[in-house]
Parts: sequence; C-alpha cells; structure tokens
Amino acid sequence: MTAFLVSWWGSFALAASLLQTAKPTNTVEADATSLAAGKKLFGSNCASCHGETAQGDGKAGATLNPKPANLADDTWAHGSTDGEIFVVIRDGIKDTGMKAFGSRMTAHQMWDVVNYLRSIGSGTPGAPR
Repeated sequence: MTAFLVSWWGSFALAASLLQTAKPTNTVEADATSLAAGKKLFGSNCASCHGETAQGDGKAGATLNPKPANLADDTWAHGSTDGEIFVVIRDGIKDTGMKAFGSRMTAHQMWDVVNYLRSIGSGTPGAPR
C-alpha cells in the first residue's frame, strides 16, 4: 500500500508540475476591440514603468534595477510566445520590479495586453522575451 501511495503521489506531483509549466494559448482574437482594451489596460497598469510607448522609460521604472524592459523592440528576455508573455504578466518576474497581475486582471484582459504588445512591437520577437 505504501508503494502505491508513493507512486500515486509522484504521478500527481509530476502532473501538477507539468500543468504549472505549460504555457497558455491565446484564445482572444487580436481585433480592434482587443487592441483598444489592451492599450487602455497597458496605460493604466504598465505605462508607469514601461513608458507610454512601451520602451522601458516610464517614470516609476527609473529607479528600478533592473530597468523595465523595452516591450516595443524584438529582444525579450523572458519568452517570445504569446503564452510566455501571458505568464510574465500573470506571474511577474522574480527579483525584478515586474509584479504579478494575475490577481488584478482577468485572463481575457491579460490576453488583450498581449495582443496590444504584439501590435506595437516589431512583430514576432527574434530573441526570447
């Protein structure tokens, strides 16, 4: 019985770990409504650090170390897919000023921000963001 429980618990822990690391898939169409909503959300939640044009030059970010990322270029250090960008918005980035927004925004709102960032950037980032 003990061997069964250990095996079951190990399988459960592995499944939970895989679910946590799986990157979500963007289900929100990047239409005019989503882009407008994402722009508004970015302005009220992100621009203070990342700047109005998402170039990492916001007033609140001036004292942060490391500095906020330029989200309008094609070099991203924390993942380049929509799902990876979503996870950064949702969970934040440890040991940086990038806080988690998962408790402040709905999943749909976070996808709107992802769509907006895609629309202002240089397209698909060339390096992992």
